[in-house]
Amino acid sequence: MGAVLNTVYNNYLSTYTPKSITRYDTHKKSELRSVYNSIVKLNKESPWYLPTTNKDTQHYAVDIKENARNLRNTLAQLGGLEEHGLFNKKSAYSSDEGVATATFIGSQAPEGTSPEFSIEVQSLATSQENMGLFLAEDTVALPPDTYSFDVSINDINYEFQFSISENESNKEVQERLARLINNSGIGLTASVMESDDARTSLRLESEATGISYGKSQVFTVSDDHTSKTAGTVAYFGLDYTSREASNAHFLINGEERTASSNHFTVGKLFEVELRGTSPADEPVQIGLKTDVESLTDNVAQLIGGYNDFIRAASAYLDSQTRSRQLINEMKGIASIYNDSMETMGMTMTEDGTLSINSGILRGAALESEDISETFRYLKDFSTSLIQKSNQVSLNPMNYVEKTIVAYKNPGHNFVSPYATSAYSGMMFNGYC
Repeated sequence: MGAVLNTVYNNYLSTYTPKSITRYDTHKKSELRSVYNSIVKLNKESPWYLPTTNKDTQHYAVDIKENARNLRNTLAQLGGLEEHGLFNKKSAYSSDEGVATATFIGSQAPEGTSPEFSIEVQSLATSQENMGLFLAEDTVALPPDTYSFDVSINDINYEFQFSISENESNKEVQERLARLINNSGIGLTASVMESDDARTSLRLESEATGISYGKSQVFTVSDDHTSKTAGTVAYFGLDYTSREASNAHFLINGEERTASSNHFTVGKLFEVELRGTSPADEPVQIGLKTDVESLTDNVAQLIGGYNDFIRAASAYLDSQTRSRQLINEMKGIASIYNDSMETMGMTMTEDGTLSINSGILRGAALESEDISETFRYLKDFSTSLIQKSNQVSLNPMNYVEKTIVAYKNPGHNFVSPYATSAYSGMMFNGYC
């Protein structure tokens, strides 16, 4: 049962929300209780609607809900949930972003110090690659039958079953297997490679990098003990490992380190992503930017989060009529602060997104005697966006065209706390 649920959640994450999960996605019992009470209150006098069954509409509802969550997390990471956090959030710098980038994740910098370190990247963490045999585009030399093979990854075994019909070519079967594996969402990426002489090979690559302790491979492919007919692993060469996974090797302040991923934290203060190897004896310096640079970065990230949400909603303008209402509400929030924004180099474009003139913004920050007071309107703006993102997350069905069945009898109705959460079931509609 656990393996089935894991597959369901992986499908949800890859289909609806390929976004990163942050520490702001965890909640206390009191916060969850508050959400529940808000849903109960919201539904107390709400009319009854016909259920939404259109799959495009269901995808839209889940998507705007997840984009609202992502907007709130962006603001939270900037310190928008704190009284003065938006102006105190520090930004990290890297002397060579082609080798490594860094994000400051500490709540605040240690007093009286400016934490920094050097990193020298010797090798990156790599994924495992299995390259199958290159076969001519001839008819498959296996008898028509139902075949299967097993993939073991993350300590879970998956069996893939498929049929081979008469007159199917090697390439047709390889392409079908690639789709089957990619749609499974088990942590493998499959593709069909073609050589100069028109031969094709099925290539498998792990999404994860590095090797866990005590293991030699990220995944294995076999049909030795599979339930259907065996023979396809050897025929297509799926068990040949053309590149083994490896860990990243690097030096931090001259001390040797390894990591199974190219993404890790250092001292609970920095989140580092490795992007390339360092030139010999040229370590990359990572530290904190100045207050003015940090502020301008925070403003750019704030505006970027707003713009991403506007673009996500705009993608549905042709198919979902009420998405325009959501965009207009967001634009209305921004227009309240339009005059203040323009003096700082931020202007609203025709599509509702905001553009930034970094030079004007930096100049305003440098000339300010009290940054907190000068940019107070941005704190108010972020607070309004957080309130709006909470509202959309709570009830994205408010922005879906629905048919009213009946209005409730005021003062004499039953609470229906899950009516606005109908979209949660949409994540699993393919598994019921």
